[in-house]
This record gives sequence, C-alpha cells and structure tokens, in this order.
Amino acid sequence: MSSSLFTDDAIGAAKLALKGLAARQQTISSNIANVDTPGYSAKQLDFETTLQRSLKSSKSMVSMAKTNKLHLDSSSSSSSFYNTSNRAGGTYREDGNNVDIDTELIDMSETSIKYQAISQEISSKLLLLKSIAQGG
Repeated sequence: MSSSLFTDDAIGAAKLALKGLAARQQTISSNIANVDTPGYSAKQLDFETTLQRSLKSSKSMVSMAKTNKLHLDSSSSSSSFYNTSNRAGGTYREDGNNVDIDTELIDMSETSIKYQAISQEISSKLLLLKSIAQGG
C-alpha cells in the first residue's frame, strides 16, 4: 500500500511544472547564447498545455505496478513532454537572426519568478507535513 504523502497530486504536478520551467529556462539561455549567430531562429517552449493534458488524463488512469527491475517507471514518460518550436513573430535582422534580447530577458525573469513561487509552495507544504509528523 503506497503512502499518500509520496503520491500527492499537488507535489507531482509541481514536480512536472518545475521540470518544464527548467527546460524553458534552458531554451531561453540557448536563445541568448545565439543572439549573434547568423541564421539562428529563436526557440520557445510551451509545456503548460501538455502538463494540463497529462494531469487530466492521470486522474482517470490507474498507476502501473513495477514488478521487475527492467520495467520502465510509469512516471518516466511525463518527463519527455517538452516541445520546442520556433518563436513566431519577431523581426529578422540582416543576418537572418530574430532573437530579441529584451524579450528573452523578460521571459527569463518571468520563468524564474514562476520557478521560485512553485518551489516555495512545495517547501511550505513539506514544512507543514514535517510539523504535523513531529506533532507540533
């Protein structure tokens, strides 16, 4: 019998969101690193739509039991839902590059704030659970 502490839906969703935000941060960093690369097209990563779909479908699914060490974890498929695409719009320069450093820095700040907010919420929840477990 599994403990609800380790199968908490909120912590699972937060974990997936943090992975997605980290992947988005890497995409933004790649755009910034290629700001002067001729022909480079800025990339974007949208994981929220797939995350929502994944969370909705997981409510109706029964988790699989891992009965052999060679079996894949059922949660391993959730880490490969990142789809990177070329950023629509933007102005292409003479060299064919459309990275706008201001847009990238704004996106990086927004992503960082979201990551910190989710991390703080997870930390608060775990501290509450720790306090309850210690009887205080």
